Amino acid sequence: MVIINNFEEYKSHEGKALGESDWHIIDQAQINKFADATLDHQWIHVDKEKAEKDGPFKSTIAHGYLTLSLIPYLWKQIADVRNVKMEINYGIENLKFGQPVLVNNEVQLRAKVKSILNLRGVVKATIEATLVIKDNAKPAYVGDVVFLYHFA
Repeated sequence: MVIINNFEEYKSHEGKALGESDWHIIDQAQINKFADATLDHQWIHVDKEKAEKDGPFKSTIAHGYLTLSLIPYLWKQIADVRNVKMEINYGIENLKFGQPVLVNNEVQLRAKVKSILNLRGVVKATIEATLVIKDNAKPAYVGDVVFLYHFA
């Protein structure tokens, strides 16, 4: 894990790979809870029998937005940004889903610092986030996650 205490330390990582999270298994229970939370009960996500019989992947798959919602959790395993009064998830740019995450796949977030800007005391960090799927050459997605930090 990388510890970042201020703008200057963050800036020193610009253009570099920052690290990777632990592996996380997305199981059917997590998919079902996400379906309940988002009211998205499409059969490809929650109906195991139909997905195995009629689905293109022969199993249920995680919601794309479920995989995106893991970013804060997995990011905290890569970087410990300290001395922050407030952190804001500002947005995601240039995101492309590469392939679905099947139930019980293991995923890992890999992060590269694309840019660090000091906007009059607010630090804008753009992180290239790649969610890889264990034993798959193609990632689940690649996109630029933007955080705003108000350092103390």
